[in-house]
Amino acid sequence: MSKVKYYYDSETLSYRKIESKRGRKIGFIFLFFAASALFAVLFVTIIFNTALETPKEKVLKREVTQLKFQYDVLNKKIKQAQDVLKNIEERDNNIYRLYFEANPIPEEQRKAGFGGVNRYEDLYKLENGELLVATTKEIEKLQKRLIVQSKSLDEIAKLAEDREEFLASIPAIQPVNNEDLTRMASGYGWRNDPFTKARKMHWGMDFTAPRGTPVYASGDGVVVRADNSSSGFGKHIRIDHGYGYVSLYAHLSKYNVRKGRKVKRGDLIGFVGSTGRSQAPHLHYEIRKNGEKINPINFYYGNLSAVEFEELLKNAAKQNQSLD
Repeated sequence: MSKVKYYYDSETLSYRKIESKRGRKIGFIFLFFAASALFAVLFVTIIFNTALETPKEKVLKREVTQLKFQYDVLNKKIKQAQDVLKNIEERDNNIYRLYFEANPIPEEQRKAGFGGVNRYEDLYKLENGELLVATTKEIEKLQKRLIVQSKSLDEIAKLAEDREEFLASIPAIQPVNNEDLTRMASGYGWRNDPFTKARKMHWGMDFTAPRGTPVYASGDGVVVRADNSSSGFGKHIRIDHGYGYVSLYAHLSKYNVRKGRKVKRGDLIGFVGSTGRSQAPHLHYEIRKNGEKINPINFYYGNLSAVEFEELLKNAAKQNQSLD
């Protein structure tokens, strides 16, 4: 049974019964069925589109899946490259640069980005822009680290080249072979002068050997003097090894090199004699560093065994008389 509805009539000051109109009811019923039909069509369309994909949609979906896979692979490769580079950076700072006494490269310098607020503006406009920007930033950081490391290795290579040149240049061998020596007559330090018998500083080492015994360059360098115009040394040779080092070979009988010639360690440069202020045939050998005369005993690591060096130390320490 339908409900009876009333309304208040202000003119008669009474409630009056609302008479329903047949047309209005039919309108409501039609509107209900129209809305239901529209909802049904939308529902079916959604279900249909979800269940059935066009060939183009399937291709696009596969491409998206493939791109996501490639992105994951790319990220893994970036991570692997970062790990390998990190290992190289650690060895560079803690081994190579430490060995060659170069300052380590700070971490913030290695990992600094390229900067620029609008650098990625165009990427942000693309679909998945944030993802593209994040990946691009990682690649650029990796690129920057590779550039820094490459420059560091160039520097290390130069340092190694310089160190190799340095090691080849400094006087590092005994200038007379052990088998040619009669004895090591006098070492560096205070000794008795053979002529005045007074105590006098002896600035080198005297190697006694027969006249004509070969004398060898103790390191790579350039002959800066080969003459007898220096007081007391007689015929003598001086070799500039660079890095502040100069070696001197005195009392020679003759030369095998002339001024300006480049020599290598072990090259024959002259022969033992007794020219100048000398009491007997021997080689007077000195080393100077930045103009200061230093003890040659510390520069024979290149051709003496531990036993031979120990014997040389013992003889050099003897408070005997020098030969010049």
